[in-house]
Amino acid sequence: MACPPAALSAQERQPSVKVILASADVQRVVDRIAHQILEKTQGAADTVLLGIPTRGAPLARRLAARISTFEDVDVPVGVLDITLYRDDLRRHATRAIGPTQLPPSGIDGKRVILVDDVLFSGRTVRAALDALNDVGRPACVQLAVLVDRGHRELPIRADYVGKNIPTALTESVKVTLAETDGIDEVRLFGGTTS
Repeated sequence: MACPPAALSAQERQPSVKVILASADVQRVVDRIAHQILEKTQGAADTVLLGIPTRGAPLARRLAARISTFEDVDVPVGVLDITLYRDDLRRHATRAIGPTQLPPSGIDGKRVILVDDVLFSGRTVRAALDALNDVGRPACVQLAVLVDRGHRELPIRADYVGKNIPTALTESVKVTLAETDGIDEVRLFGGTTS
């Protein structure tokens, strides 16, 4: 007679975690994106970086700092809160509404680069485009993301990508930054370890 299968221990039921980018890797990726922006925008002329909270805002500030280091160009930075433009407000609890902070020079007629940590379904970017429409009229809008994990639900793509990470829908990508979480890291959470 066969023995019944043993119950999985708590450790075996834990989701697997893999560090995709460590702190030094995150810095290299930010540097690479900054160089790409300089190359594709003729030295960041008439460019504004708008970070999407939470982690897009510090990433935008980092990109501006690295661009300034590489080319001695000061790129205006702002924050674009998208909370009220999300299409999932009825289904999920939302974070508190934050301020949208545009640079003093504004965004009208400028190249606006939206900055976010992870590109997944594209719905956050769609909300950002709607929010942007209410605060000004840029000449063009581009997108920079630290990680593109695929699985788009909308026809949106990033112009600047730090790292493409193919994922399964059952997996999740978590970005932590020193400014918000105390450490720079990108982790992939998958299924259980057993």
